[in-house]
Amino acid sequence: MLYIVGHKNPDTDSICSSIVLSHFLDAIPARLGDLNPESEFILKRFGVMEPELITSAEGKELILVDHSEKSQSLEDIDKGRIIGIIDHHKVGITTSEPIIYIAKPLGSTATIVGELYFKGMMEFIGGKNRELKGDLAGLLLSAIISDTVLFKSPTTTNTDKDIAERLAKIAGIEDINAYGMEILKAKSTVGSMKPEEIVNLDYKEFNFNGKKIGIGQVEVIDINEIESKKEEIYSVLEEKINKGYDLILFLITDIMKEGSEVLVLGNREAFERTFNVELKDKSIFLEGVMSRKKQVVPPLERYYKNK
Repeated sequence: MLYIVGHKNPDTDSICSSIVLSHFLDAIPARLGDLNPESEFILKRFGVMEPELITSAEGKELILVDHSEKSQSLEDIDKGRIIGIIDHHKVGITTSEPIIYIAKPLGSTATIVGELYFKGMMEFIGGKNRELKGDLAGLLLSAIISDTVLFKSPTTTNTDKDIAERLAKIAGIEDINAYGMEILKAKSTVGSMKPEEIVNLDYKEFNFNGKKIGIGQVEVIDINEIESKKEEIYSVLEEKINKGYDLILFLITDIMKEGSEVLVLGNREAFERTFNVELKDKSIFLEGVMSRKKQVVPPLERYYKNK
């Protein structure tokens, strides 16, 4: 059986892209972790069931969405058969046989799924050109809004905006900005979460030139709602750093200020040289930095590559 699955600690793009793509491919939507509050809000809003939780790739055919890094996928991914990847991140995997691979520099994987639908190209990836109904269009729209932070992220493209407008019409969303604020408010409910939950909400591992790097991120409308928990979050990260990491960064992204406070553990020199800053404490605010994918991962990878 074919499973469509996103990355560990799944975000809204990972969850929604899995569900919608499964509709066209007669597949089972899957997840590698619990839903975050934002994804729960969205699925409830459109009356859609959550994807199946899977813990092993053994005996499964898989299409990966919203990731291509082995460290972000199933631990035994090599025991399954990857037949495709739909993603908007850098290439992070090699396979032993040819696969379907579509990766575009867009704001979300959901944009790519929407584009395939509107261009009648689902058959191109082995699916069926079925109708996209309002509930599924709403999921894709929500994922685009979430990943582009209501089009504020530097990863946002005109294609994201165009696809979002077309999806909104199908979903019956008349005011994208008003609905987007509902999503951002649902995203920004971390104030009531435990520090461990906050850290793992959107945490990804990377391997840069043999070095293990961890980069987590949480997005809030007001950074003050998490201020009182920063020390506890830092303590959780201190436990992680002893598990073979060279560097861990945790971004607390302030949506309204359009910047991120970054907690730094481990190789502080790597961080300072990469971002040309001087760390005087455990953290520093980086103006304009909102995207892990575009503004954090690429410069860090270049730094480690040149070491």
